[in-house]
Amino acid sequence: MKNSVLENTEVFPISELNKIELIDNKELLEFVTHYVDLMKPSSVYFVTDSKEDYELIRKKSLDNGEERQLKSSNHTYHFDNYYDQARDKENTKVLTVGGEKLPFINTMERDSGISEIENLMKGIMKGRTMLVGFFSLGPKDSPLSGKAVQITDSYYVMHSEMMLYRTDYEYFVKNPGTDFLRFVHSQGEVDSRKTTKNIKSRRVFFDLEGERSLSINTQYAGNTVGLKKLAFRLTISKALREGWLAEHMFLMGVNGKENRVTYFTGAFPSACGKTSTCMVPSERIVGDDLVFIRIKEGNARGINLESGVFGIIDGVNREDDRTIWEVLHSNDEVIFSNVLINDGSPYWNGMGVAIPDNGENHSGPWKKGNKDLESKEIPASHKNARFTVKLSSFKGLDKGALENKEGVPVEGIIFGGRDSDTWPPVCEALSWDHGVVNKGASIESESTAASIGKIGVRTFNAMSIMEFLSVDLGKYLQNYIEFGSKLVKKPLIFAVNYFLKERDTFLNDKVDKAVWLKWMERRVHGEVEALSTPIGFIPKYEDLKPLFQNILNKNYTKEQYENQFKIRVAKLIEKDKRIREVYSGMKTTPPQVFKELDDEITRLNRAKLQYGEELSPFKL
Repeated sequence: MKNSVLENTEVFPISELNKIELIDNKELLEFVTHYVDLMKPSSVYFVTDSKEDYELIRKKSLDNGEERQLKSSNHTYHFDNYYDQARDKENTKVLTVGGEKLPFINTMERDSGISEIENLMKGIMKGRTMLVGFFSLGPKDSPLSGKAVQITDSYYVMHSEMMLYRTDYEYFVKNPGTDFLRFVHSQGEVDSRKTTKNIKSRRVFFDLEGERSLSINTQYAGNTVGLKKLAFRLTISKALREGWLAEHMFLMGVNGKENRVTYFTGAFPSACGKTSTCMVPSERIVGDDLVFIRIKEGNARGINLESGVFGIIDGVNREDDRTIWEVLHSNDEVIFSNVLINDGSPYWNGMGVAIPDNGENHSGPWKKGNKDLESKEIPASHKNARFTVKLSSFKGLDKGALENKEGVPVEGIIFGGRDSDTWPPVCEALSWDHGVVNKGASIESESTAASIGKIGVRTFNAMSIMEFLSVDLGKYLQNYIEFGSKLVKKPLIFAVNYFLKERDTFLNDKVDKAVWLKWMERRVHGEVEALSTPIGFIPKYEDLKPLFQNILNKNYTKEQYENQFKIRVAKLIEKDKRIREVYSGMKTTPPQVFKELDDEITRLNRAKLQYGEELSPFKL
């Protein structure tokens, strides 16, 4: 591609001109040159799919001090600024034409937002190299995937992205005019520890009309790694326009009889069991976080956008998270972020081994009892500390499903929350619409003392998507309902709850989810019957007892079953009324939402008249 702008710009060495010259894409060229002119890097490097480029990016991240080496040759660590440890809700904004207000979303008028952030971007890359990466959101050459281009001045961000996603420079070379999502990032000025200094000028903006995200003065991967939660906001909007689903879901295969594999997606808020569910050792991992679901020949087909995992490490231990533990203690490549480093080894809260009383962490040199400027004690590692690793490191990876260009058949969808007193451990929806509304769109998650400081506060989190929502929730739910109406074979929808309590004691063990998965797999294929309740179908005791024995070698008693699966009628009525009140405050709520909620409340009131505030499954 001959272009005078590139050829006359000193920041483009001949080697880089040769790379970009192979790509016949005017929009791509204009995108790159616009931000070169604006951000003033000293040079530009186009990252290809080669092993040499991968090794270069990793080495540069170490050379620049953005990552540092651990004892294991393939393990590195990275620190974000003490105050740059999570998504920035206040300064994360969806830019809307005319400043349209959207429920639950922090919006800003589009032209004003672009002007504000691009003014902050002026000259921000002076003295640095601008990296330009080319990626596929999903399997390469798949009609279900999307393409993306990332601009950043952070080698750590580019390295993370190359671990988490499939590089796809060659696709852009072979396909002139490729449509792509756009991501622009700069870490801004950094301090002696190579962490972002100007946190007060942190901005994370989403231009839905231009299909781009713009983020500056931040390093935390959730604000900077474009193809993850930044792309998610853009693809939610794109899916709504085009009539498919972009979801905050895992994708996994559950093994059935005679080598049968049944694929499920699942959406859970943070700390509700999402990662541990898709990584149950006896099943198949496909992905832990983001999924595209499209329709092919009347059936739902799903792909994992990613090829890696950016996971919360807090609380990961050998007993409860064996799959992850083994990966973190292998010699495979891992980036640890915001953990405690002592003598070249990483430590994190809740890992089940003794944690040193000193070392270095996200706050700097650390010793037990250190306090920050607000007089809060600094933990050994941050609660949002992370690990970045390739999916290929996991023994349970279903590689064929991960790279299936046609996607895998989605036969079940699971929604989960943190609920101490209402939902049973597992329940199948009565229909697609009932599942969308009364399971997915009704998710609540209770706070814990460790994370919030106040126990039992319920947070509404429809589809586990509220933190990332970029469109009107009512229109999003209408698209979900219409998507189901187009399916010849609809996936069954389930709700799970691993946090049910009585007298402040959990009624489930963490490992019990392996049983719920097997029951759901059998329900998909009609191999077990279920009890019909006002809120959906629940398992029969005679089906669960042998599953507990065969899978977990546990004796499952009738008392345990009754305590877990009794229908807490009064609590469920209260919940449905809370959810109805939320949707009553939205002008765009689809009528089907109110119908499903009202119908369930009616069924529950009938049960209350007949059985009282609780209904034993043995009475059904």
